[in-house]
Amino acid sequence: MLTKEIKIGKLKIGGDNPLVLIAGPCVIENREICFEAAKKIKEICQGKSVCYIFKSRYDRTQGSSLNSYPGPGIEDGLKILSEIKQKLDVPVLSDVHSISEVGYASGVLDIIQIPAFLCRQTDLLLAASETGKVINVKKGQFLAPEDMLNIIKKIESAGNKNILLTERGTSFGYHNLVSDLRSLPIMRQLGYPVIYDATHSVQLPGGEGESSGGERKFVSGLARAAVAIGCDGLFLEVHSEPDKALCDGSNMIDFAELEKLLPVVKKIEKATPVI
Repeated sequence: MLTKEIKIGKLKIGGDNPLVLIAGPCVIENREICFEAAKKIKEICQGKSVCYIFKSRYDRTQGSSLNSYPGPGIEDGLKILSEIKQKLDVPVLSDVHSISEVGYASGVLDIIQIPAFLCRQTDLLLAASETGKVINVKKGQFLAPEDMLNIIKKIESAGNKNILLTERGTSFGYHNLVSDLRSLPIMRQLGYPVIYDATHSVQLPGGEGESSGGERKFVSGLARAAVAIGCDGLFLEVHSEPDKALCDGSNMIDFAELEKLLPVVKKIEKATPVI
């Protein structure tokens, strides 16, 4: 089924529009790494005729341990995101974690992302909704896909119908996530565009003791499968050198892998009828 069309400037997600890519490093490490990633990913997307949204977190409050890299914080992080947005002319997305962040972040972000662990936090959802910005809600690892209807109703109650839903795997404990791709058509039946997060779906939460592990070798396969079953966009964490990244390196892909993946998913998208 066709989902509602969501507009972000000239970019359109859902409806009968082509697949959109949301991509960037897990967290803002520094200005240089972020700009390098944003510029390179934009170049790759332009070469493959893919619309692109840059993502990176300014604050990583949900790391496995106190030793996890926390990010630069909201003030410095939003400055970098604002500069990328203006100089590279790309929409930007980042997470918000509390009501106090929403007003400040909404002045920069084109898409406000609600992290999976906070997806049922009613006061945060309502505060984000009231900005009128596009809201991307990551489905909690503990939720069934149909449970996202209650989250949609919370956002809509504040008069906002600019909603994206993102699948990122389901947790059964034991340092693993499972991707049940039935969740994509189930959530699309709720009427809003659905994004598949292929990199967090291969994460192994807490799998390395004080940090999460990951199995990046499965990212491309899951992305291809998600596009085949039907989604409106892909969410991929991409880094110039994933093995040197300050967080989530083991489930991020590099530029070369992204360049190989995009033409394949475009062919799958073209060959797969909208059901």
